[in-house]
Amino acid sequence: MDRFPTLEAELRAQPQKWLVTGAAGFIGSHLVDTLLQLGQGVVGLDDFSTGRRSNLARVLGRPGVDPARFRLIEGDLRDRDACARACDGVDRVLHQAALGSVPRSIEQPLLSLAVNVDGFVNIALAAVAAGVKGFSYASSSSVFGDSERLPKREGEEGRVLSPYAASKRMDEVAAESFATAYQLPAVGLRYFNVVGPRQDPDGVYAAVVPRWLATLADGKAPIIFGDGLTSRDFCPVENVVRANLLAATAGPAAWGRAVNVGLGGRTTLLDLYRILRDGMAARGAPCAGLEPTFEAFRKGDVRHSLADVSLAQELLGWAPSVGLDDGLGRAMDAFVAGEV
Repeated sequence: MDRFPTLEAELRAQPQKWLVTGAAGFIGSHLVDTLLQLGQGVVGLDDFSTGRRSNLARVLGRPGVDPARFRLIEGDLRDRDACARACDGVDRVLHQAALGSVPRSIEQPLLSLAVNVDGFVNIALAAVAAGVKGFSYASSSSVFGDSERLPKREGEEGRVLSPYAASKRMDEVAAESFATAYQLPAVGLRYFNVVGPRQDPDGVYAAVVPRWLATLADGKAPIIFGDGLTSRDFCPVENVVRANLLAATAGPAAWGRAVNVGLGGRTTLLDLYRILRDGMAARGAPCAGLEPTFEAFRKGDVRHSLADVSLAQELLGWAPSVGLDDGLGRAMDAFVAGEV
């Protein structure tokens, strides 16, 4: 059963105050957007190390959004005072801020661990002190590591393969202990390759979909690492937004747990490439019939990923509402319209 329509009606009837960390990022800005559309009060925390002001400007300029309901705090997760100010007076926390990317974590492990683990502890303890009623946070499918079991089920994790994956696993352990020791109502969401509008295509650590969209728009051949048969469970961002709101309002049975958030389907990189190439060509990009180039597998990458989402359905009442074709279509439309 999908609990979100009921939650949506409840929030419209009784607005609350929410904190979104990483508010200017890809997922964070979509959360801010949805909450403001629902008439909620929102505090955003971001240091703009990876988030973009244009994301928030686009959200705050949307019809039906009251900018007065949003307050931005510019601050770093590693600053405990900034975390305390951000949590002051809020009812629920949606913690998205982190340094993503497996390759970046391998090159900069100390920075990744400081932001993703120390920062997590800071915001979680600030939430405890503020007495928040709900706390959802972004984990990652990377915590399954070298486990070859498909689909990926909670409790069947392997050895983690990167400092990024380790940081997310540490967050889950910390959240479990805080739920027990401090009654923090924390629920972790293991994202499986989130896609959608406003993903940043720039930089060496950009996610595969926006990076390929930018390359195809220029009529150039994207790079596929490996043989192209690596598969992922790509999940449109709209589903992730719903999962966050449901997790932050879940009952005690979910506290201290971490659940998968994906579509429950597999798409190879070659199939993804063809969908994006043909879709961009249909939207006027000079990439019809263009073939990709191939390079060696990257260190730390997982070969296959597929989510079992039954636990999220059981504990949160969550079900995906947007399929992959629609999600990728929306991402391409936004890219062509310059909404990146």
